[in-house]
This record gives sequence, C-alpha cells and structure tokens, in this order.
Amino acid sequence: MKIRRILATAVAAAVTTPVVFLSAAPAFADTKPAAPQSQKPSSHEDDEDDMPSVEELKAAVAAARKAYDEAVAEVAGAQAAIEALDKADHPLKAALSTARQTAEAAAAAKTAADEALAKAEEAVTKLPETATDEEKKAAADAVTAAKKTADEAAAAKTAADAKAKEAQKAVEDANVAAFHVLGLAQKVEKAAKRDLDEAKEALEIAEEIEGECKVDDALKLTLSGPKTLTAGKPAVFSLRLTNTSDHALDVVDAFANAVRLPDPGEEIDDETALQGRLIPIEWSSPDVLEWTPFTDKYESVDVGRLAKGASYDVKLRLTVAADAPAGRGVAFAYAEYENNDGSCGMSDDYPDVDFVIKAADKGGKPTPAPSETTATPAPTTGTTNTTQQGGSSNTPVTGTLAATGANDTLPLGLAAAGAVALGAGAMVVARRRKAGAGA
Repeated sequence: MKIRRILATAVAAAVTTPVVFLSAAPAFADTKPAAPQSQKPSSHEDDEDDMPSVEELKAAVAAARKAYDEAVAEVAGAQAAIEALDKADHPLKAALSTARQTAEAAAAAKTAADEALAKAEEAVTKLPETATDEEKKAAADAVTAAKKTADEAAAAKTAADAKAKEAQKAVEDANVAAFHVLGLAQKVEKAAKRDLDEAKEALEIAEEIEGECKVDDALKLTLSGPKTLTAGKPAVFSLRLTNTSDHALDVVDAFANAVRLPDPGEEIDDETALQGRLIPIEWSSPDVLEWTPFTDKYESVDVGRLAKGASYDVKLRLTVAADAPAGRGVAFAYAEYENNDGSCGMSDDYPDVDFVIKAADKGGKPTPAPSETTATPAPTTGTTNTTQQGGSSNTPVTGTLAATGANDTLPLGLAAAGAVALGAGAMVVARRRKAGAGA
C-alpha cells in the first residue's frame, strides 16, 4: 500500500513562511501520522492548493542550494582571513612589526641616554678640588643636558611601548573577530546544509508521489461525534467510508488520530513534548465487534475490498486522560486505496471534528470505559462493505488506526494537524513512505 505521510517543515522561504514547523525526527520514522487539518474544521477545499508543486519544490531546492553555496563561500572567506592574519605582510602584522622595532629602538636610546647621564653625574663627583668655576659649570651643564636627553628617551620609549601594545591588541582582536566570524559562518553553513537536505528530500518525495498515488475523490469520508468530551469518560465517534468511484477498490485502509490542542498563546515547536496531548482511540466495525486497542504492529483499519457505491462504517472510541485539563481537541481521519492493477489513491477530504474537553469532576470519579467486549451498534442497512477481504463479509478486519495511544512517540502528522488547526501556518507536504511500506 502506498502510504501517505505528512512532513510539517519549512522547505524553503521561497515556498512559504511558516510560523510553526516540526521536523521529521528519527523517532517518527516508523510512525504513521494523520492528515493535515485546516483551521476551519469542515473546510478542506484548499488543502491541496497549499501543498507545493514539484516545480515549486525544485525552486526551493535551487534557492536552498544557492544559500548553501553562499554559506560555504563565507566559511572559506573566514578561514582565509584567519590564515592571512598569520602572514607577515598583513597590514596589522606589519604595523605590529614596525611598532615593535620602534619600541626596541626607543628602549636602546633610553639605555644610552641613561648611561650618558650616569657618566655626566659621575664626572661631577670626580672634579678635582682645583677645578675652576668654568670646569664646574661645564660639568653641571653636561649633567643637565644628559638628563634632558634621558627624559626625552624615556618618554619616547613609553610612547613606543604603548603603540606596540596597541598594535598587539589590534592583531589579537582581529584574530578573535575572525574566529567569531568563522564560527557564525559555520553555523550558517550547517543550517543551510540542513535546509538543502530537507528541500531535496521533499522534492524527492514529491517526485515519487507524482505519477503514482494521486489525491482523488474515489473515497468519501464522513466523521461525526460529540462536541463535548469529559476527561476520563469515553466518547464514541462514527467514521464512514464510501466508494464513490465507478469500480471496486481492492484494498482500502482508514486512518484516524485525535489530539488535545494547545491553549491560546501556547507556543508549539519541535522542542515541545507533545506526546501527552494524544487522545487514545479504539475502534470497532461490523466485522470486529470488540473495541480493539491500538498496537505498534498495525497502523490502520484494513477495510479490505470496497465495492462500487458501497460504504463501510467504523466506530471510534476516544478517551481523554482522566487528569487532563479543560481545553479543546480535534479528531480527524483519512483513507487510502490500492487496486490489483497497481493503481492507487488517497482521499481528497480530511474530515475532522473539533470538540470541547471538560475536566473531570473533582469530587467524583470518571465514568469507567465500557467493557472491551461491548459490541458496536449495527450500521444502517446497505451502508457496510459488502465484500471484505477474501470475499467474505464476515472476515475479520485485521488492522488498527494510526498508533495514537500505545506509542510514547508523537506521530508527526498529528502534531502538524494540531498546528494547522490552530492557524499556525505550518507547511504540509504529502509524503509517501519509502522502504518498509507494505502492500
């Protein structure tokens, strides 16, 4: 069976500008998500139009590749700037070299001036008692001149040392800045590479889907249920699948999910722990009368063969956790089919039902769920699938809905649907499972 999967991800800014997007993490690799939802619960006419075409995805890949190439160039430029700082002819390195030479010369001049001053002062002390006034005056003048030269040499050395220190700091600051730029460029490069990989993957998936399984109106789905649920109390919803095509559909699968929506103003992103928002669902049908819990092994209700014009009814039992707070939730469903001749398709409508969740009464206990052996009420005459797997209407259906209660990982599509239902503007792209999707 060609399996549809939802990627809630921003493929590229050229396609859309999402407010919220969820990445397809490895933890979701084996999880079957549900279909995306509109902010208006019963209006899905524009869902397909919101999905990028192959040409749009090609443009997104081109834009992502351009951004990545530019990021690679920025990294190369940052690395070159660092290497240039190590070369002697770099302006800052040349200035540092000159400043150091000047400081060394100033230090040597100061040393010489200090030595000359010391000699002049020593000459004064060695004047003989017979020295004339002129000789004494000449020795004193020599000391004065030597001291002036020594003071000037000391000032020159101080100034030269300061300039050398400034030149050294300029080189060090340039190195720090260059490595900072390199670090930023590498982060941009990494993000651009991730965006490019995601855009390429989305294009690959779209190209796989194109020409194979198409969204069409061969299957019509209707979903109904209560508008208010109480935490801890089960509520039953009804899902009907009808073959509206002009021929039988050989293999039909139905999927459903339910989630407690975020509160107004609550931010939802890929770091948010959403698994606690899943609402467990059990199902039953005319062929499987018992309420069937979900398992990781099965992902869908295997409706089997659906004759032309025939319908098939599935009951869904939702039970919000007893300790869940008041809020809002949504349940939604979609279906797929594949025929023996290789043709296949997906339902073009994704019915949903939004509902209010009331917290359990503090003073009492939630109503216990009905026994697992409770039979599903018989559907209206003429609405069930008249030809099941193997040609017998009594053949049990061997499947489950998408794992919404038994798994501790959040199906990506469910999170995407929650985001879209809140008007988050998340981009959705139809994704078909690759290797491992069974027929």
